[in-house]
Amino acid sequence: MQDNAVPRETVASLVDGTITWKRAKELVRLPVKDADRFWKYLDVLQSRVFWKEKILLRVSEHLYIVAKGRERLIKCDCGHEFGDYRVNWKLGSRVRVRRTREDMKKVFPVEVAMPDVERAELREYYCPGCLSLLSVETAPVGQLPVFEVLPDLDTFYRDWLGKPLPDESPDWFQDRTCELTGQWARED
Repeated sequence: MQDNAVPRETVASLVDGTITWKRAKELVRLPVKDADRFWKYLDVLQSRVFWKEKILLRVSEHLYIVAKGRERLIKCDCGHEFGDYRVNWKLGSRVRVRRTREDMKKVFPVEVAMPDVERAELREYYCPGCLSLLSVETAPVGQLPVFEVLPDLDTFYRDWLGKPLPDESPDWFQDRTCELTGQWARED
């Protein structure tokens, strides 16, 4: 065990947000980080979900990229699957759009901070399975949902972690959102 090895329990407290600020600063300031910290992190995340699919990367508080058979999916911690991680998961979520001043006041009690309702809308994205709030964005009216993250998992695992994924392929690192929206257009 390295001198700077961080126990799994400490990683768990980081995930929980219960670590002290002093301890968090100590971890950040370590001159050499422990090589297995990412694996401890994944282990902590995996232990907190009831499903068996292997977590490859956490995307947000409730969302993960998981390996399921020959697929890589976005999955909520409740078990809801949004589909291929290369497709913007927001297209499969429940959305609440706030466009009026009255609706915006519920989120922005101080009007100075409120977006101009003539030009922008506030979108809240919820999981269809558990109704957890997954993301919020302010965007110009009519703009497509922002695709927040499309990681190059193969490069990350191979070049950064030194453990290539068994299904590595250049096809994985492609935005496939347009394929889904194109399919919707053909269905009409």
